[in-house]
Amino acid sequence: MKAKSIILAVQGEGRGHLTQAIAVFDRLRKNGHNVSCIVLGTNEHRQVPDFFLKKINVPIHQLSSPHFAMDIHTKSIHLGKTFTKNITKIGTYRKSLGRLKEIFNSYQPDIVLNFYEPLMGLYALQNRLPFKLVSISHQNIYLHEEFHFPPGDRVQASILKRYTQLTGYGSDTHLAISMYPLPQSKNKNLVVCPPILREELFQLTPKVDDFILVYLLNSGYMKDIIQWQKKNPAVHLVCFTDNQEVKEKYKGEWQVNEHLVFHSLKDQKFLDFMASCKGLVCTAGFESVCEAMYLGKPAMMVPVAGHYEQYCNAIDAAKHGAGIYSKEFNLTLMENYFSMHNNENTAYRSWVDGMEQFILAVI
Repeated sequence: MKAKSIILAVQGEGRGHLTQAIAVFDRLRKNGHNVSCIVLGTNEHRQVPDFFLKKINVPIHQLSSPHFAMDIHTKSIHLGKTFTKNITKIGTYRKSLGRLKEIFNSYQPDIVLNFYEPLMGLYALQNRLPFKLVSISHQNIYLHEEFHFPPGDRVQASILKRYTQLTGYGSDTHLAISMYPLPQSKNKNLVVCPPILREELFQLTPKVDDFILVYLLNSGYMKDIIQWQKKNPAVHLVCFTDNQEVKEKYKGEWQVNEHLVFHSLKDQKFLDFMASCKGLVCTAGFESVCEAMYLGKPAMMVPVAGHYEQYCNAIDAAKHGAGIYSKEFNLTLMENYFSMHNNENTAYRSWVDGMEQFILAVI
């Protein structure tokens, strides 16, 4: 196989796209391909996790990119503020697109792999691409005719599909990451592939210790966790968050009491705790749930309010055996669910284990 020169374009919102990019980065390098650099879409409200900066040993070009705006409690997505804020930053995004062009001219890639970064779709709308473009995301599954959205909000489903089409505009191939196989789509450029999980996960030996692992994308939910634990002081909770106060004031570890601790995001530390927890509670991010399923851990998924994509993730994952869906961080539901969870995941693990061959076949 001839080695390719590759650039990864990565959306920096949330943890999933970052960990997918790390997993692909490692496997490409292992198989002799040259990853020239990373283009990372960022915003002023999300810090790039240290684990990503440490794992990637090529230049990382951070560009201001469209993103969601949160309410004042940093718990739910505010659609009005999202629209208004991004409109006011059009000039900034134009500069990002200009910088993107300079990067491509400088590195001259054979392939660009786009992990749901909207700047890449906007760039493809405006420019003829001299390289192959591959779109990689779980959201691409929404473009498959066999995927069924939860009943109810057709408008949001339509918006989500259109946005996904925009991020992947101009792509020669769309990799749709899925928890389960689906038949070949009528769109021959849409390929369903297994979850893209980091190599460190496969080196873990699962066990069950007496604590629940909690992952909070939005730190506004910390108060909910603290209040619940006060009412249930015997339950041991280990939480991970991107909260700035935890990172700076408490040096990455805030021990609230004997049975409640908040850690700053650290990838290997998080995985180690996942391997030994009773179960995972999270804000319905796709990647964390996939990791928990591989380790045989039940998950309780609590979608961020107003985040229709996470709502779809939670309903779909619960339907396929990942765990349960909840509208709030009521961990009592999780406590009651443990005895009902089916840990049999042989078919799922076999599906995930075939991931690397999918990626290399596309390259």
